[in-house]
Amino acid sequence: MTDAAQLPTITPMARRFRGYLPVVVDVETGGFDWNRHALLEIAVVPIDLDEAGELILGDTASAHLIPAPGTEIDPKSLEITGIVLDHPFRFAKAERDALDHVFAPVRAALKKHGCQRAILVGHNAHFDLNFLNAAVARTGHKRNPFHPFSVFDTVSLAGVAYGQTVLARAVQAAGMEWNAEDAHSAVYDTEQTARLFCKIVNAWPRPAG
Repeated sequence: MTDAAQLPTITPMARRFRGYLPVVVDVETGGFDWNRHALLEIAVVPIDLDEAGELILGDTASAHLIPAPGTEIDPKSLEITGIVLDHPFRFAKAERDALDHVFAPVRAALKKHGCQRAILVGHNAHFDLNFLNAAVARTGHKRNPFHPFSVFDTVSLAGVAYGQTVLARAVQAAGMEWNAEDAHSAVYDTEQTARLFCKIVNAWPRPAG
């Protein structure tokens, strides 16, 4: 007979999303083609729960990346993001090191909540997931905590909740502030997307059980 003390504890977060942990991700890149263009910035925010069971932001982890060998950068993308590749305070990491840096807190959050996999939350989420998967493939990384194709997309959620699909407009429709000068920073966009995700999901009735 199995000792009840040995059975895994099903946490509220694991119960809420079928064993998946939502982790908000934003990437800044050297273009739109994930097979060709460089990954330049990545930020992640694991979603946590407060004492009342409401979704809240966990701690942000981020990294600037050295463009991987063989990848390209469209100069127009740098005009949009404002990234200065040779900035002395950029402190960019090699692609494998950057992935290790942001994956570590995701795995810690998975362990905390007893979840099986992380599920990427993003605004146009498959764009971020495709660049992430491309970096994982280039580096041969074997400990990617993210589901390879499933996502939660705040474009769809915000479209249903507020009738807005542009991130800045959706955030404002949700009653939050948007600073255009900080946009196109992976950290800022990730944290704003995370706040948007939490607000929408918290407003939805929780499933029974």
